[in-house]
Amino acid sequence: MINLNGTIYNKSKEILNSNNRAFKYGDALFETIKVKDFKVYFVEDHYFRLMASMRMLRMDISINFTIEFFEREVLKTVEQNNLEDARVRFTVFRKDGGLYKPLTNQVDYLIEASEFNSIIKEDYEIDIFKDYYIYSGLLSTIKTTNKITNVLASIYASENKIDNCILVNEKKQVVEAINGNIFVVNGNLIKTPPISEGCIKGIARKKIIEIISKIEKYTIEEAIISPFELQKAGEIFITNVIIGIQPVLVYKKKLFRTDVSKELTFEFNKLV
Repeated sequence: MINLNGTIYNKSKEILNSNNRAFKYGDALFETIKVKDFKVYFVEDHYFRLMASMRMLRMDISINFTIEFFEREVLKTVEQNNLEDARVRFTVFRKDGGLYKPLTNQVDYLIEASEFNSIIKEDYEIDIFKDYYIYSGLLSTIKTTNKITNVLASIYASENKIDNCILVNEKKQVVEAINGNIFVVNGNLIKTPPISEGCIKGIARKKIIEIISKIEKYTIEEAIISPFELQKAGEIFITNVIIGIQPVLVYKKKLFRTDVSKELTFEFNKLV
């Protein structure tokens, strides 16, 4: 079952037409949300990130689009799918019509809920995707539906039988993984690319930075990371709200430790 503007439909029903702006122009935003035991994880962070992104894209925000409304609609969709634990995608797109210039800035929303598997893989292998770049501009930091670089990187990963790819920007600096932010550990120093490099303002990224900042023995630094630094690292991990923390075991035949990842996973799980 899916939720379109508050009405529940069977997911097989055709509800979008050829004038849909998400389809024609990628004129849409989305949040990927974890629900467990019928509780929306990090609901405030998701809501306020979505609101900030909508303002950036000049989308009208209804006075009724409150955090309570947002959470209620997510849980209604989860319940209609007979789930307690779910991966939810909340997509907001400008209403139909217009060419590049829309006819209106009013929006529709579509909510989908499905079962999720957040099992952490032990022999996790990554590589750099160099065919195309993420542009290091402000628009790259929000979750629009224009994710063709991620799609192509996913195909590359599948063809090369690896688990994930690291995306780089036009300056050939590390940005993020296909499906999450990246952290690099060297001794007690933990680095992650700054938002200015073009990485998504990840919810899990934000929480992990807060956790590390409170652990006295570690120093967290938002700094530019070159691909060369990945091979020199003692540890690498990837974060998103669905999996939490995914440690990387192999990059270009180098094996990494996972001690810090496990320690931070324990602290992250306390939040939820």
